[in-house]
Amino acid sequence: MSEEDTGQIEWGEGDPRVVFVMNVILSSIFATVVVYGLSYLELMAFTFVNVATMALLLIAVTYLVTK
Repeated sequence: MSEEDTGQIEWGEGDPRVVFVMNVILSSIFATVVVYGLSYLELMAFTFVNVATMALLLIAVTYLVTK
C-alpha cells in the first residue's frame, strides 16, 4: 500500500445473497410504511396483499436499477 492509498476504503460488490436479503428486508419495511401512510390518507387499504405487492415492486425496481 502506498502513502497515497492510506485512509481510502476499497468498495466491493459484496455477497449477492446478503445484498438480496437486505433488499427484501428494507423494501418490505419501506412498503409497510408507504402502504400505512396511504391507508392513513384513505387512499389504499392496509392489507398484507397490498404490502406484499408494494414490496415486490420495490424489490424488482431496486434489482433492475442496480444491475
